[in-house]
Amino acid sequence: MSDVVHSPRNIPNRLDNPLRSAVFSWEALLVVVAIAIFILNSFASPYFLNAWSLSDLTFNFTEKALIALAMALLIISGEIDLSVAAIIALASTLMGMAVQAGVGTPGLVLIGISVGLACGAFNGAMVTRLGLPSIVVTIGTMSLFRGISYIILGDQAYKGYPADFAFFGQGYVWWVVSVELVLFLAAAVVYGFLLHRTSFGRRIFAIGNNPIAAQFSGVRVGRIKFILFCLTGLMAGIASVLITSRLGSTRPSIAQGYELEAITMVVLGGVSILGGSGSIPGVVLAAFIMGLVTFGLGLLNVPGIVMSIFIGLLLIVVIALPIVWKRVAGRSLA
Repeated sequence: MSDVVHSPRNIPNRLDNPLRSAVFSWEALLVVVAIAIFILNSFASPYFLNAWSLSDLTFNFTEKALIALAMALLIISGEIDLSVAAIIALASTLMGMAVQAGVGTPGLVLIGISVGLACGAFNGAMVTRLGLPSIVVTIGTMSLFRGISYIILGDQAYKGYPADFAFFGQGYVWWVVSVELVLFLAAAVVYGFLLHRTSFGRRIFAIGNNPIAAQFSGVRVGRIKFILFCLTGLMAGIASVLITSRLGSTRPSIAQGYELEAITMVVLGGVSILGGSGSIPGVVLAAFIMGLVTFGLGLLNVPGIVMSIFIGLLLIVVIALPIVWKRVAGRSLA
């Protein structure tokens, strides 16, 4: 009797179904949540469904969301930066000093961005060159950078910024489309391409999953992490230009709590706080959700301290929720 060789049966893997994977993705859930919050806001306040109100909504999150884009890459790599809000304060303070010396708008923009980049490079050097934990380093520089601002300003404020400087934080590209929103969307495209379409992005994921294995595979772990800290500082510098331009003044308490909201956007967007996974589209959706929530609460005259409590609770919830969601989705797809 001749042996009959049976070829293995091809069992379709439900995970390979793009449509099913998209439906059960974290980003799909965020879209549903965003739509639900939008509808609730429209019923909660008669002023919500107005073109200019929706435009004002974008100012609620764009500056923090710009930071969140770079922070997402940094957290995916397994690191974190808690000093971003303090970087904004220091950059804004130095811009204020420059105004007193008669520096014009181009110089102010250059100072803000350069200070942010320099602070990010300092954090990166401390982590990658000295091998210090990023959470410890950035807690220290959070106090250092804002402390310098308080030493320089005390209870005072810098004002008198040039009229054309207001364009960055108060200007509009077209109708109700603000300069800040356009900058954020453009940055989201750049960071999305960088993370999901380049070898640099693949190396970030590899580092976040296993830095030792990535190192033995030829990935320059320290160099890439240094670049990511620089990018985070750079985005904080850009945010400092925008918020200083929008407010028209500088105080040492400027951007207080921005680091918490930026990290909340990142984690809500599906980025694992432990590193190794995440997406830029998720962070963008999370930024819009945060903006919708805070703006909606503002229209209802909810006090700022209540919003802070809500954001803190949200951060705790979203750290745990992705784990639960993936388990439920995994069982559904199995």
